[in-house]
Amino acid sequence: MTATEIAAAVRSGTLRAVDVVAESLERIRQAEPELCAFVEVWGEEALRRAGEVDVRVAAGERLPLAGVPIGVKGRRHGLRTAAPLVEAGCVPVGATSVPGPGTPWQTWGLGAYGRTVNPWRSDRTPGGSSAGSAAAVAAGLVPLATGSDGAGSVRIPAAWCGIVGLKTTNTDRTGLTAAGVLARCAEDAAAYWRIMAGEQQPSDSEAPAPTAVWSPDLGFAAPDPDLVAIARTAARHLADTGVVRPVRATLRLEDPAPAWLALRTPGADPAAAHRLRAENDRRLDALFADADVLLTPTTPNPPHGHEGPGDRYSTALTWAFNLSGHPALSLPAGFGADGCPVGLQLVAGRGREALLLGVAREAEGRAGLRARPAPYK
Repeated sequence: MTATEIAAAVRSGTLRAVDVVAESLERIRQAEPELCAFVEVWGEEALRRAGEVDVRVAAGERLPLAGVPIGVKGRRHGLRTAAPLVEAGCVPVGATSVPGPGTPWQTWGLGAYGRTVNPWRSDRTPGGSSAGSAAAVAAGLVPLATGSDGAGSVRIPAAWCGIVGLKTTNTDRTGLTAAGVLARCAEDAAAYWRIMAGEQQPSDSEAPAPTAVWSPDLGFAAPDPDLVAIARTAARHLADTGVVRPVRATLRLEDPAPAWLALRTPGADPAAAHRLRAENDRRLDALFADADVLLTPTTPNPPHGHEGPGDRYSTALTWAFNLSGHPALSLPAGFGADGCPVGLQLVAGRGREALLLGVAREAEGRAGLRARPAPYK
């Protein structure tokens, strides 16, 4: 069941939150020795919170996410960040895995039992740094999990695990990190966004067929041709089914790597970084003056093995939008020759999360770009 389906059933009395959470905890118990998606599981606390949700529902509260089990990135700090979701009826069941110590690469996770595996191929990483959140959602342990995205940390694992990952608009571009969510469908991601944004109802204000521009490489990256072909096919399918209306435009950004690294390196001179960011902002402002959505592959490469990514930046197509602050979303686009999922990245103007989520919902319904159950058991 999706998060919104669970919540509707709990509100109607068809299901009890306690039973939903107990089932989620049992799935986690069975899967964790191999999947390693959690660093902590809060079994007793989760069942207590679920009981409180049932009491609130019985008292007449209409909780929008009543009884929905969620994974939380970041232990207790992550739990504080998820407070609006808990107030809306979500039940945190545990802290999800993040990259372990001793390595500079962040596209992996370390759970309580060991390295986090990709639910599609156990010899591959799920991506990161929201590794456990993506793996737990893709494997069906929870329908929603929180994440954070400083360079692609929500979108990369979403792409590699074949689910939806939303990075929200950066409210503070000095830190580069924005909140986000991992979900199996766009409607669940939209439910998350409505809670976090303080909205009560879905927005119907966006155009039904927004204009879209395709870019295979943002003008500087060198993504694998096979991944580009899969993402391009998905983008064309969006156009063919009327989800978007393509417009011709060329986007050439400056490579954001030097600017991102300078802003994250203590003692580095930020002047050059600010100049590069200003130039890319100018080019993106011009693009979004003529188009509603930018479509790209989410990653330049497929999931790597647990030994690391080598000398490639998996962030090549994502971290430009941490610098610029634009909201971005990864949507399942298909599968590579290795059997692992490939993501299609959607980017929109700052503050236009409703547009991204609306396009994603239409992409799932009309174009069939939706998450599939991972084969992991």
